[in-house]
This record gives sequence, C-alpha cells and structure tokens, in this order.
Amino acid sequence: MFKELYEKSLKLASHKSSNFFLAVISFIESSFFPIPPDVLIAPMSIAKKNDYLKIFIIATIFSSLGGLFGYFIGALFSDKAILIMEFYGYEEQAVNLKKQLSVGGGAFSIWLGTLFLAGFTPLPFKLFTITSGIINFNIFIFFIICLISRGLRFFIVAYLCAQFGNKAILFIEKKGAIWSSIIGIVLVAISLILYFIFK
Repeated sequence: MFKELYEKSLKLASHKSSNFFLAVISFIESSFFPIPPDVLIAPMSIAKKNDYLKIFIIATIFSSLGGLFGYFIGALFSDKAILIMEFYGYEEQAVNLKKQLSVGGGAFSIWLGTLFLAGFTPLPFKLFTITSGIINFNIFIFFIICLISRGLRFFIVAYLCAQFGNKAILFIEKKGAIWSSIIGIVLVAISLILYFIFK
C-alpha cells in the first residue's frame, strides 16, 4: 500500500498543479498521511530549479498548518487520538509525558527538543503533533518549532536537489535519515547549551 501511495505521490510532482498537491500532502502528512512531502519537493526542485525557494516555503507553511491540525486532533479528541497512539505503540509514553509536564521539571525542554527532531528528521511527525495536543503543550511554541524544524528540513532538500539534481536524491535516499538525525541532535544540543549558559 505504501509503495503505491509513494508512486502516486511521485507522479503528482510532474503535474501542472504540483504546487497545489505539494500543499495538500504537506498538510495531511503532519496529521495522518504516511508519505512525507520530500517525495514531491525533490523532483519538483529538480524540474523547477529557480522555484526551489517557493517550493520549500509552500511545504513549510502547509506542513506547519497541518501540524496545528494534528495538534487540535489531539487536544479536542484526545480519547480517539489515544487510539492512534496505541496503534503506533506510543500510548503509554504520551500519558506519562502529560503527567511529567503537569508537575514541571525538565519535561518541557525534553519535549521541545523531541518535537524539533521529529520535524527535522524522518521520525513520524504526525505522532508528535497529535501528542502535543493531547498533553496541551504550549501551542504558540509548538507552531514556531514546526516552522523552524520543517523549514530547515525542506529548505535543505529543495536546495540540494535544485543544485545537484538526481545525485542529491540518491544521497537523501541512502544517507538522508542518518545525516538529518546527526544534524538535528547537534542543533538541539547546541540550543540546550546556549539556553543553560544564558538562562
């Protein structure tokens, strides 16, 4: 099923309304759709090299708005959202995280870093947007983190594909997950160090 969705998503990249499909997939991927926007961003950036900034902006804005939709699913329909968490084996972690945030401590900073990594790496972002709603995470901070993490990721994909073409796609497919995880962890670590230095 996933392979069929993947192939259909690739076909949309060459469609005359590809920007519209990019916006739709970016939005729904942040709340329930399994195929990431990168599947459209990469071929679109190769085909329309001069428009890579536009492509990255569309994906970032609609992915972040989709994140808000996922957040509201978690916040307004927490009972049903827990079923989604249960499907992915994440129910217990979501419940424990909500308890930890209610008593304060370092849980807020940990979730902040986790949310950034989820947006920047191949982790299933939808799980984290819905969980943010379930635990009533600060919605303003949530949206800012979505914009930053998704923006960084989509900019890198769009820029590399516009500059290096199919070589970039091969690199992203083979080593993208590893390098995005490394870069994401380094960025979170630097942010935490700066936070504690200037706190």
